[in-house]
Amino acid sequence: MILASTKMTPEEFFEGHDLSMHLFEAVRGALGAIGSAETRVTKSQIAFRRRKAFAWVWMPGKYLHGSRAPLVLTLSLSRRNASPRWKEIVEPSPGRFTHHLELYALADIDDEVRNWLREAWTASH
Repeated sequence: MILASTKMTPEEFFEGHDLSMHLFEAVRGALGAIGSAETRVTKSQIAFRRRKAFAWVWMPGKYLHGSRAPLVLTLSLSRRNASPRWKEIVEPSPGRFTHHLELYALADIDDEVRNWLREAWTASH
């Protein structure tokens, strides 16, 4: 179960961006199949959290010019994942790796991504 905790709704966040909304719903559904998490919607992103945040979605077109993915999924993992699918991986603190994955279609949220979501979800408790 995904609980919402914010004054802005996901529908307001994604207003006018139907594909981004559908991708978000697929990510939220995949997380809901794993377990409960709270969502926090801000002007810039939507965070999924348990004890701490472990996944975020955001629309790069809000901040960057040019052709961009409709949605980026950012996951916090305790290891650097070597998959070539990641757009960028940074280590903001020792032993904590932030992975950015561009999502263009519902098919991008496959078993591999669901496993990464499970890994991030499990480590956030």
